[in-house]
Amino acid sequence: MARTDDDTWDLASSVGSTATMIAAGRAMATRDPRGLIDDPLAAPLVRAVGVDFFTRLMDGELDLAAVEEGAADRMQAMVDGVALRTKFFDDYFLAATATGVRQAVILAAGLDARAYRLAWPAGTTVYEIDQPAVIEFKTRTLADLGAEPTATRRTVAIDLREDWPAALRAAGFDPEEPTAWVAEGLLIYLPPEAQDRLFDNITALSAPGSTIATEYVPGLKDFDPEKARAASERFREHGFDLDMGDLIFTGERHHGAEYLREHGWTMNELSRAELFARHDIPLPSLEDTDDPLGEIIYLDGTLSA
Repeated sequence: MARTDDDTWDLASSVGSTATMIAAGRAMATRDPRGLIDDPLAAPLVRAVGVDFFTRLMDGELDLAAVEEGAADRMQAMVDGVALRTKFFDDYFLAATATGVRQAVILAAGLDARAYRLAWPAGTTVYEIDQPAVIEFKTRTLADLGAEPTATRRTVAIDLREDWPAALRAAGFDPEEPTAWVAEGLLIYLPPEAQDRLFDNITALSAPGSTIATEYVPGLKDFDPEKARAASERFREHGFDLDMGDLIFTGERHHGAEYLREHGWTMNELSRAELFARHDIPLPSLEDTDDPLGEIIYLDGTLSA
């Protein structure tokens, strides 16, 4: 179903199901002997969501070779991509807190369990922002699992289309203190003007020395929804009935790094190829991954004084 201005979701539907898909990828990457990431909460969270396709995929019970020739290789490429993306943002948070930042905000947190699994310095507060149904599910599920946060965790149950800055302040956020912001896997699901508004709000809430990390997809303006629908169709017979082409907002938008630089941030850019090379992981070609989004550029930066 195509996106609307007032749509909502849980972790088994619409945009929310992409969070479950990525969590399944983190669970698979956690079992990888290369040890790029360790997310022991990913698998139980995926099981709790209860989407059979993701559970069977995570457990290796899907015969991907029966879906299409080369599907297993593409799945491994996807898992490698999820692992490296996760590690990029893990390392970013650890680097930010190593400089003394003690306030972190995860936008559209989904099934992100960093508040529970990273080694946060004492005195760190992690704010998680997402739809109320998502926040409630994750909080309850992790409590039932007996998981304890490794930082002070504060949830902000609000849609990013609403006044989330006010809700964040009400949860105890201090805009006078430096903050480490993460918008992981989020921007492609925002209209171009909403992306700008998100960056404007982050900048307005950020004290000098704050940091930010996110991604930029250069090919989004040329995104082919038919290619995305074709990729989705291959998995419908296995129970995954979601049209990725309906979830993404396409068209021209500002380059994330350039826009942030214009608003006082010093930004770094890391290509997908550079990220794979950094960790000595073979880089699959974009054709081999069958990824309709194409290249991804990872961004991180600091707000100047």
